Amino acid sequence: MDRISLGNDEFEGRNNAYVLADEDDGLALVDTGVATPDCRVQLREELAERGYEFADVDDIVLTHHHPDHAGLAGEIQAESDATVYVHEADAPLVEADPDAVTALKELRRESLSEWGVPAEAREELLAFLEATSGVDGEPVDATPIEDGDVVAVGGRTLEAVHAPGHTAGLCCFEIDGASETRSGSDDAAHAGTEAFVGDAILPVYTPNVGGADIRVERPLETYLASLRTIVDRGYARLWPGHRDPIDDPAARALTIRDHHRERTENVLEVLTEHGPADAWTVSDHLFGDLEGIHILHGPGEAYAHLDHLRHEGVVTLEDDEYHLIDPDADIGEIVSSSH
Repeated sequence: MDRISLGNDEFEGRNNAYVLADEDDGLALVDTGVATPDCRVQLREELAERGYEFADVDDIVLTHHHPDHAGLAGEIQAESDATVYVHEADAPLVEADPDAVTALKELRRESLSEWGVPAEAREELLAFLEATSGVDGEPVDATPIEDGDVVAVGGRTLEAVHAPGHTAGLCCFEIDGASETRSGSDDAAHAGTEAFVGDAILPVYTPNVGGADIRVERPLETYLASLRTIVDRGYARLWPGHRDPIDDPAARALTIRDHHRERTENVLEVLTEHGPADAWTVSDHLFGDLEGIHILHGPGEAYAHLDHLRHEGVVTLEDDEYHLIDPDADIGEIVSSSH
């Protein structure tokens, strides 16, 4: 297994694409990078250094639908006729199904309005999304998969573990980690079950919930449950969609859970100090001025925490504003019980 680090100036930094190759079982990629000219050239060059080209790819496994992970899949498939595996919840978006795309845009408009995002900020966000729409790449002819499905690609067997939250269809893909693994220029042998995890868990950033995929219901609760799944499966190492491998998955998952506990406490502090507020106002207190994709991610993150507090009976929602009704709630218990 070989990791390629790809450039990505549009979203959250460099992306990982993983190469699985076997003389008998062919060539597979796990994620592909974003569909920009620079990333396209880089992926072609990196594959060429390994003796491959796009036309040689037999299978593509996508952790989720976001363009920085799936953007080049359609172009590679057009050259190679590769099979592209992705969870059934995200498949319509990588296929650019018109109904799914229209529904997502409408849901986005409704959510931005409900969150209280001002018209000027909404226009800025929509202009950003329109300007970067090309990074989605060519539509894919997807092979949908479900939780527990097993695919044999590149000489390895991958089991899909549904881990929604960041997106509705995000999957981790388990592999046996006992064989030799090469990461960049470093060789390492690491026994135990490992997993490709996309943005389910990252080594530095905390994956966005709420704004990253507004289709996800109960986004914070859903994401915390996925963190629990990752911990319970006892992985020895994780291969994320960005940056370096995670060698202590349980510790990293707990750190992210603690981050969400602290953020929930910060949300309550905003409501305590400033009174009832919509998600945009809470976001403004938490993050300040936002631009680009963060106009979606900021209030989406605030909404995810407010929504969780509402379902836990800590706040109520009236006319798109959240009212604190239980200032003494045990936030540690609320977040930990979800995890």
